[in-house]
Amino acid sequence: MTPRPISPRLQPSRRSALGLLGAAPLAVGAGLTPSLAPAPAAAAEGLGSPPALRPGGKFHRFVARRAAEDAFSGTVLLAHAGRPVLSLAYGMANKKRSLPNQMGTLFNLASVTKCFTGLAVARLAHQGKVAFHQTLGTYLDGFPAEIADRVTVHQLLTHTSGMGDYSEAKEFQEGLKKWRSADEMMDGVMAIIRRSDLRFTPGIRHAYSNSGFFVLGALVAQVSRLSYFDYVRRYVFAPAGMSRSDFYTKPQVLAAEDIAHRYPISRTGERIDFTESEYFGFIGGPADGAYSSTLDLLNFAKALRSGAVLNHAFTELVTSAKVPLTPSDGPPDPSPYRSYGYGFRSVIVNDKQVLGHSGGTVGGATNIDIFPEQNWVAIVLGNYSDPITPIVQLARDLITRSRT
Repeated sequence: MTPRPISPRLQPSRRSALGLLGAAPLAVGAGLTPSLAPAPAAAAEGLGSPPALRPGGKFHRFVARRAAEDAFSGTVLLAHAGRPVLSLAYGMANKKRSLPNQMGTLFNLASVTKCFTGLAVARLAHQGKVAFHQTLGTYLDGFPAEIADRVTVHQLLTHTSGMGDYSEAKEFQEGLKKWRSADEMMDGVMAIIRRSDLRFTPGIRHAYSNSGFFVLGALVAQVSRLSYFDYVRRYVFAPAGMSRSDFYTKPQVLAAEDIAHRYPISRTGERIDFTESEYFGFIGGPADGAYSSTLDLLNFAKALRSGAVLNHAFTELVTSAKVPLTPSDGPPDPSPYRSYGYGFRSVIVNDKQVLGHSGGTVGGATNIDIFPEQNWVAIVLGNYSDPITPIVQLARDLITRSRT
């Protein structure tokens, strides 16, 4: 596969960017009229599935109400045995150009990107090029000894390294306005991380770390001799059949008709287009920068099940629970029974396992849930900051209680 041109974008954390823009993250209802018509569903969609999960059922009606209240804009896909059961699209991908969200619309995935980074590291481990127990200094230079000789790959993957969040640094906010290439962004963020102290002794506890996953992306690039972006394109997106997923640049996002712009609410109560902000960076990174659609993510879930990206043993290694999480640990999730693997979250709902990850960014909220015991997949991609937790919770409850 010939790699596509670098297609980047980097963003501040939701908290820092909302502060910069004077936005109120959880306000709902700006007097806008969302597009309420779901995407056309194939005639066979929903047949043989529980009524609550079919078109017109309880879940469909709930999502439609959220959209009618302007509390949700985006796409939702429920699939069983690899086939769509319910496909929904609401709201606008681009309000200025009156472009509606559709099932093929691409959304910034935010932290769902960590799934791809975890798989990239695991693929290198499968090839014997990376060892989970080895220290960071084995693969990357420029870190002080107390970090290089103590932090392990396992700890980076499980958020137990003690690293923090580069997006909270003032230098990062300034970099968003000036970086104009993938290399500038990667080098700029790594310089920030290398100068940052650990927040606690590595290995003693879990603390969600965007810096840790960014470092893993740099590790992938160093070991593979490809850019992080090209490695994920070739060895995650391509074998998974994710033909339209990528790390799109700001110019590409602004020019495209099939990429959703992101709309946080300002303090005046209006939804603003964050894509046009100077803090909407040129490219996203290994912690939060991928774009994808519900259809590509369904292919991703099927590829995990089939072993197309990584063999079954290593896929189980990546997705299985490693570290139990407390109620306050990230990533945010409504389940009280949560653990973290290698870039994947593992939760238990109604005694059923659910694998995946959530994502939250300025004007965006995403989630992918894979139900391995029941062969269901639930994907929610939104271009509002409004929480999608109620949608995720209802889908989980209905799917885990179903007999299919």
